[in-house]
Amino acid sequence: MQGLIDGFQAFLNIGPTVILPVVIFIIGIGFGQKPGKAFRSGLTIGVAFVGINLVVGLLVDNLGPAAEAMVERLGVELNVIDIGWPAASTISWGIPIAAFIIPLALLVNVIMLVTKTTKTMNVDIWNFWHFAFMAGMVYVMSGSIIQGLIAAILFEIVCLKIADWTAPILEREFDLPGVSVATGSTASYAPLGIPLVWLVQRIPGIKKLHADPETIQKRFGVFGESIFIGLFLGIALGILAGYPFGEVFNIGITMAAVMLLMPRMVKILMEGLMPISQSARDLLQRKFGAKDIYIGLDAAVAIGHPAVIATALILVPITVALAIVLPGNNVLPFGDLATIPFIVAFIVGAARGNIIHSVIVGTVMIALTLYMATDVAQIHTQMGEAAQFDMPEGTSQISSLDQGGNMINYVIYKFFSLFN
Repeated sequence: MQGLIDGFQAFLNIGPTVILPVVIFIIGIGFGQKPGKAFRSGLTIGVAFVGINLVVGLLVDNLGPAAEAMVERLGVELNVIDIGWPAASTISWGIPIAAFIIPLALLVNVIMLVTKTTKTMNVDIWNFWHFAFMAGMVYVMSGSIIQGLIAAILFEIVCLKIADWTAPILEREFDLPGVSVATGSTASYAPLGIPLVWLVQRIPGIKKLHADPETIQKRFGVFGESIFIGLFLGIALGILAGYPFGEVFNIGITMAAVMLLMPRMVKILMEGLMPISQSARDLLQRKFGAKDIYIGLDAAVAIGHPAVIATALILVPITVALAIVLPGNNVLPFGDLATIPFIVAFIVGAARGNIIHSVIVGTVMIALTLYMATDVAQIHTQMGEAAQFDMPEGTSQISSLDQGGNMINYVIYKFFSLFN
């Protein structure tokens, strides 16, 4: 068993920028493309993800420390530390049951494609760690491998169905035709987030409040362009973090760079993806009568929209404030403050880029996330201990907003807790 776990860990350690091109190349060959064309598509997508990851890294490396400085400046003291998704993913792959997740998830996806119960061919293998986390929670709680695997399958099925449901939003609002997102940390905010957007947009007074990148640009001219929105929001965040003058403008320019560069990286990605997507659609339609086939990609492709980044930057200080004022919350937002763009992507899409409505709904969703992350802190900590995770010094319990506060994960976990 340990050898199998080590083998999967070594495979995952290669990183998505290598894994994805290889998978895309194999899929291209499988769908009848010539090797040269399939290789070019895979390579282009790999290069695009290098660019996307560089921009995401730029965002996380600057937004994370600023958010943490804000927390420290406010003197917030809570007894459950948000360790962030990198640590949560490490824990998920450290649980013995994780060795079964990748082959099982691929098998389930193939069965659903053949039976036409999903339109998403999910090649986002790296983010299968969300399914592994789900399996680990139920396994640690119940001691049952079978229950853990069933929980992971249920989580995957729900994510694939959400991916099918939200794919039209990606095409309409983010210009990503033929793409879906089944990433657990993003898909899970859609079932409640999208109806809440619908509700907010029907509340008298609030429904008339409108601010998206296009209207902002029309109102403010050149200073309303996304690059300036990033600059102004970055400067505001630096001021809230208590940064010195130079660092305030440094984070402002960095956020401006994220606003400008991310959409361009996504365009390169689509250049490589479209030939594969078309080949997949043609073959599956010919063989199985499937009309629409989506390629399931990392949620990083959806955070390039300026409204997503703008909404996330506004929600960072709101999240810290919620952690302080919400009665019963014990989670100190920390590691996952920089992943808020992934949380709000579908919310922004459903709001058609309206930043005001997105912030309102995002505030509600993050409040719920804090409560869920608080409630699962004990089992989250037990998972960390089972995976021999080095706990932060002076910390008795850990959790995460990304997966500990994940709504679908939480509902499935609570369902299995009824029997354990």
